[in-house]
Amino acid sequence: MKPLQILDYFRDRQANVLDLIHEIVEIETPTRDVAGSQTVTTFLERTARTISKSFEIEMIFAEGYGEHFILRTFASGEKPILLLGHTDTVHPRASFKNNPTRIENDKFYGCGIFDMKGNCVLTLEILRLFSELNLKPPRPITILLSCDEEIGSPTGRALVEREARNAAFCLVCEPSAGGKVKTGRKGTGTFNLKVRGVPAHAGLEPERGASAILEISRQIEKLHSLNNFDSGTTVTVGTVRGGTTSNVVPAEAECAIDIRFRSMSEAERIADKIKNLNSFDERTKLEITGAINRPPMERTENVVNLYEKARNIALQLNYDLGETQVGGASDGNFVGALGVPVLDGLGIAGDGAHTLEEYIFIDDIPKRAALLALLLLAD
Repeated sequence: MKPLQILDYFRDRQANVLDLIHEIVEIETPTRDVAGSQTVTTFLERTARTISKSFEIEMIFAEGYGEHFILRTFASGEKPILLLGHTDTVHPRASFKNNPTRIENDKFYGCGIFDMKGNCVLTLEILRLFSELNLKPPRPITILLSCDEEIGSPTGRALVEREARNAAFCLVCEPSAGGKVKTGRKGTGTFNLKVRGVPAHAGLEPERGASAILEISRQIEKLHSLNNFDSGTTVTVGTVRGGTTSNVVPAEAECAIDIRFRSMSEAERIADKIKNLNSFDERTKLEITGAINRPPMERTENVVNLYEKARNIALQLNYDLGETQVGGASDGNFVGALGVPVLDGLGIAGDGAHTLEEYIFIDDIPKRAALLALLLLAD
């Protein structure tokens, strides 16, 4: 079947797809909302069953987080292609009051629509194309939509790595970056620094105190000095708190530290620097916790080959598919670290991820669906 015929198929399905996206966005799924998570997996299963009764569908319960969704289809002796995504969002319940699900001109607004509920629907719509037009991809397809990606995949990571080890390659349906796919992502780490000082009356005997806030401010300056924007290494103190009241030399303070890096060697170097911080004021004590969360997704030769395949397909659909490398991480980082080729950011173009201005471009839906479908058919 010709690429433009597949594009026309998805254009003809546009109204139905918009209805499905509207329905899934209206199911609120902030991470750790178990009820919302189970409601969305039920929606996905019900929708999948309207396509085919033969899919193997598994919902895996994660205590305190929700439910992971796995669909397997087109079984054969070949290694499967993994389609990866997530159903959780960063938006608390009732956020829709500030960003109602709606269409305005060429934009479809809604909480979590860009990151990445619209793309969850897209993965199923591709299976519908194959079923209705009797198209047979050369490899089996596994769809994995986890429920805790937005907080680092504490329970989803093991599933991602399990499925990735068996995959020929992985297509991540996370949001695109201005329409571009992502051929590289930085790795991430999170640390917490607590300082215990010596309290004292701020008026009567301040000299007897050792300020935890003063100590942590010095440590923050030291942490900031670890930034190297040329190499892509960033160290960011995102939150700080401390003290009890204005007339007491503060006995406690703490801060949260975010690190980003392009290689594991750099990650280990920065992590070692953080773990071995020493007090400026020896009367204070430092307590450092945390670790590297996600390895970097590096732009390897196999990743480039996968991108070039996608770019050539996009040209057949009459548009140019750009690539970029970004600082944000995804579950694709776990896949790349296993040596499995991964192409990320294949989701619908839009903007406003993690904000109350989140939207997707309606006219990009058929293009992204056709691109994904043709990638699955081309192997």
